Amino acid sequence: MARRVVVTEFLSLDGVMEAPHEWHFDFWSDEMGTFKLDELFASDALLLGRVTYEGFAAVWPTMTDEAGFADRINSLPKYVVSTTLTDPLAWNNSTLITENVAEEVTKLKQEPGQEIQVAGSGNLIQTLMRHDLVDEYRLMVHPVVVGSGQRLFAGDTGKTTLRLAKTTPLPNGVIVLSYEPQRSA
Repeated sequence: MARRVVVTEFLSLDGVMEAPHEWHFDFWSDEMGTFKLDELFASDALLLGRVTYEGFAAVWPTMTDEAGFADRINSLPKYVVSTTLTDPLAWNNSTLITENVAEEVTKLKQEPGQEIQVAGSGNLIQTLMRHDLVDEYRLMVHPVVVGSGQRLFAGDTGKTTLRLAKTTPLPNGVIVLSYEPQRSA
């Protein structure tokens, strides 16, 4: 069975994904923490763009927590898409992808394993969308309008018809919407 690429994002109600540290933590809850922990343990690899990688690599290697989130994220293989970074990458278990992104991700999907999760990484997501490589969009929609910032569905990715696979409301007003692309048979 092929691995699935799952885009998991914190989104504002108006679709902004940029700088969630400025608006997301007002809604953090134990239920959200459990959801994110379960989600991380359902994956066995991260696929990250440069900006997200640099942000994560600056904090996660020194983090600890009782739930095991930090240990898990630090131990996972991380595939980093960038044309400006160079090897070796500082964060352990990180592999640099500098070209042929669609081909490399297709190869990763063909390997046995769990989900490959993409977090943040707006430009990378646009590339994955253009090549029809996303299998699920798991969107944690927060009840806040940010007004400006990078949106998840921006750019020239073409039309993508989605099917609602699951809805998970959280007590804090955040709704997790899981969508899957409707692909032709």
